[in-house]
Amino acid sequence: MQNYLETKQKLMINTLENLVNIDSGSYLKSGVDQIGEFLLTEYKALGFMATVYEQEDFGNHIVFHHQDAKDPAILIMAHMDTVYPEGTVKERPFHINGNRAYGPGIIDMKSSLVSVLFAIKALKESGDISYQNVVLLLNSDEEVGSPTSRSLIEEIAADKKFALVMEPARKDGSLVSSRRGKGNFTLHVRGRAAHSGIEPEKGRSAIEELAYKVIQFQDLNDHEKGISVNVGLIEGGSSINTVSEHATAQIDIRISDKEQAQEIEEKIEEICSVTTVPGTEVELEGEMNRPPMEKNKQTVQLLKFIKDAGKEIGLEITDTATGGGSDASFTAAVGVATVDGLGPIGGNSHSEKEYLEIDSLTERTLLLAMIIKKLSE
Repeated sequence: MQNYLETKQKLMINTLENLVNIDSGSYLKSGVDQIGEFLLTEYKALGFMATVYEQEDFGNHIVFHHQDAKDPAILIMAHMDTVYPEGTVKERPFHINGNRAYGPGIIDMKSSLVSVLFAIKALKESGDISYQNVVLLLNSDEEVGSPTSRSLIEEIAADKKFALVMEPARKDGSLVSSRRGKGNFTLHVRGRAAHSGIEPEKGRSAIEELAYKVIQFQDLNDHEKGISVNVGLIEGGSSINTVSEHATAQIDIRISDKEQAQEIEEKIEEICSVTTVPGTEVELEGEMNRPPMEKNKQTVQLLKFIKDAGKEIGLEITDTATGGGSDASFTAAVGVATVDGLGPIGGNSHSEKEYLEIDSLTERTLLLAMIIKKLSE
């Protein structure tokens, strides 16, 4: 398989260039579906059957399984959407500088789409049928919290033994064995407008009430327990000489174990149940939308298989925890042994400096093929 992938490196890079040069932000349905149509053609040529889950506001989700599959045990997940708005590709298309390739979504996660495709091709070319033991789920809304694909992920994962999630490896090559849970909330405060010079006493400041709430939210931080609460965005008011009638805050919450979710939600609701500024009202929207991916016995066992696969090709595999969220949380929460970060190596995701370490593309593709092979023995 290694020889095959080395001979296909140029084709892999060309394929990656084609995918990167398609704008496919989460809300650009036509672009995401263009990615999907390309992959539909590729996988059908490999004997895979596809079920397309059509979406109105996002790109369509696609689930692949081989026509000769019998109770496949491995779920591989990758997303087709990026965080970038339409027109980004025109501003900075795919390009190579030294040992790195650049472009919107190149590491998160279009290089992973290429890696999965060529891992399957490498297995088939070598005569190893373990690729038939794979179900591949490609979703289109991961970057916005997987609102339409979460239930599909949980349904497909329910009877699988292993979940391999193709978010990029860390910059040092480590895989991801645990992730923090995540919640997004928006707080709306309504007050009463008044002229701040003529009759300020008639006003009820939404901004003042919001300020009290922000302090209370920030006091929920408990970094020793792995609880992070960040009021990341605030806005309010209409003019400098008007007592503010409205104000909002957006809050990001991270937790380290599932028991903390209920605890933190109860505390937030308690904060929002009363107001400090008389005459103001508050309304809270949102939820804890990603459970934590906790490192457990199943994870450790799966990591052992993966590390053994790495040894066979001369790679020493390490793993780490991260605070970022991914769809790996959903498979882990339904009891499936899950490891994330199985994509190629790169960095600076979600920025104009996003890059791929080119050598890692074939290296991590070979690793993925070996993992599929070893898990199917």
